[in-house]
Amino acid sequence: MAYKNNFLTGITELLVLTILNEKGDSYVYEITKYIAVHSRNSLSLSLNTVYTVMYKLENDQMISEYTTLVGKKRTRIYYHIETAGKERLYELTQNYNQITKGVDYVLTSFTKKDTNDE
Repeated sequence: MAYKNNFLTGITELLVLTILNEKGDSYVYEITKYIAVHSRNSLSLSLNTVYTVMYKLENDQMISEYTTLVGKKRTRIYYHIETAGKERLYELTQNYNQITKGVDYVLTSFTKKDTNDE
């Protein structure tokens, strides 16, 4: 179960940083909905999962937050990617691409007929 949680946290971190980098400053509910819609509901992350990642990223100075007044009384916390977050995003993207390529090689090796295996 720890592997699943670590994997989910890493993927969530990658997605959050990508959204903040590409879409711009966003709040948690908006990020969660964006992930659900653009993954065609394949990824349904709870607000708690995203908040946990946001706290970690903020603590590591990858992102910063600011509050904006919405309406007359309500405030909303927006998150902004920092330079360290962009560097982390590059690293995570490279790792993700390498891992998915390796997994794809293994999975497709079973679908290809290799004359050396016979």
